[in-house]
Formats: sequence, C-alpha cells, structure tokens
Amino acid sequence: GLLLGGIIDYYVPREYISKVLSRKSPRTIFNAVFLGFLMSACSHGILALSIQLHKKGASNPAVVSFLLASPWANFTITVMLIGFFGLKGLLIVISALIIAINTGFIFMFLENRGLIEKNKNIVNVAGDFSIAQDLKTRIKNYRFSGKGALNDSLGVLKGTISLADMVLWWIILGMFIASLAGAYIPTHFFHKFMGPTIVGLLVTLALATVIEVCSEGTSPLAFEIYKQTGALGNSFVFLMAGVATDYTEIGLLWSNVGRRVALWMPVVAVPQVIALGYIINRFVK
Repeated sequence: GLLLGGIIDYYVPREYISKVLSRKSPRTIFNAVFLGFLMSACSHGILALSIQLHKKGASNPAVVSFLLASPWANFTITVMLIGFFGLKGLLIVISALIIAINTGFIFMFLENRGLIEKNKNIVNVAGDFSIAQDLKTRIKNYRFSGKGALNDSLGVLKGTISLADMVLWWIILGMFIASLAGAYIPTHFFHKFMGPTIVGLLVTLALATVIEVCSEGTSPLAFEIYKQTGALGNSFVFLMAGVATDYTEIGLLWSNVGRRVALWMPVVAVPQVIALGYIINRFVK
C-alpha cells in the first residue's frame, strides 16, 4: 500500500485529477471513491490530499466523497480491517463506500442549489483531452537511462517514505492506546456505555469526535470495542465518525474549501453513519 501510494504521488499528473474530478456528473463521485482506494494514506494524509485535490480543481462534492471514502476504503486499510475483523471487515469498507457515494450525490444537489460553495480553482480541461492518449505519449517519449531510473526510484521512494512517516507512528500509537484500553478500562464500561444500543452508538460517536488518531491507529481501537462489546456497528461508527465529525477535518474544510461545505458534511454524513451502525448491530452478529 505504501509503495502504491508512492507511485501515485510521483507519477500521476495534475491534469488527470482535473479531468476526472471536476465535472458535474455522477461519474465524478465514483471516480473520487475509486481514487480513494488507490490513495493508500492515513486519514490525516487523506485530508492533506483532499485539500490538495481542491487546490488542483476537484469539485467540492468530489473532495468530500474522497475524504469520506479514502480512510476506510483504501487498499492498506482494507487489508488491515480484514486482518482484525475477518470478512466482517469488508462490511465496514462497503458501508464506508455507500456513505461516501450518497454524501457525494447529496453535495452535488446542494452545489446545484447554491447551498454550498463552488470550487474557484477548477481548471477547464480541453474536451478532447484524453488521459489514455496522454499516457501513451508520455510512455513513448520516455527514454530509459540509469540516471533517469535512479531519479524515478528516488521520487517513488520519497513518496513512500513520506506516507510511511505519516502512518507507522500512528499505528504504534493506536495499538498502544488499544492496549491501555484493554488493560485498564473495565469490561463493564464497554458493555454498559458502548453496547449495541442507540445510547451506545451515541457514546461511541462522541468518543470518535474527540479522539485524534489516524485511521491506521483507530483500527485497533475499533477492534478493541468490537472485542469487548461484540457490537460491530459501534466499531463502524467509531471509525467513520472520526472523519465525519473530527474537528481537524471540519476546521480544515472550513478554512480551505468552504464554511458551508464544512458545516454540511457532518449534517449529511452523521445520520447515515448512525443508521448504518444501528442496522449492522441489529442484523450482524
């Protein structure tokens, strides 16, 4: 996952992002979610990428969909969640995709109605611009050399190291916090306050709002909640709410994308998170 992120960071041109993420089409939302799978970075890294995509001209609905989908639907996290939860981890990934897509479509509606800001950084790409053709041209004009290969390798390595620097320490921190929770928080606390009930979901939502740990670090914490309570829906709420309600995400959207975009994101996403969490608790054991 880190290597894939480094390759994308070094090789994908800005024109490609503008081409696939700035059109007023449902396909834009699906493109944003798909790109989220390729961007193997933690939620903090995804937030930085989302802001960068906004500066490059991605539409605000695409930015929000990318931000919601990427932390829990990228390749690295998918593997990690399956490692923790087994095949039930795929349910968390699929649920995250559903919320990201739904929210993207709702934001397209809000943007068309003038209820959220439009991105002023959108760059008009020529209608006949073809990513496939441009890629063929780049490959055709590429001349292999020892120095060029070394520079390319160093560029990919730099991106990989940058992502590893964001991710690995957060994983260690998350596992450490999870260990503390398992050792010192009484089991009855989990069962009483974070069980498979509406109150438990709301308590989980409140904790996710204030706990500032990235997606890789949050995953073991979510598994600790599941291990102690057996409530997979609570684990899902804990993971998704960290993106939908976290003050860092909302603050950066407020200052970089738009105030109305920042305010609408939790309004639109949180009810979906709670509803899906409740459904998962009700029907998945």
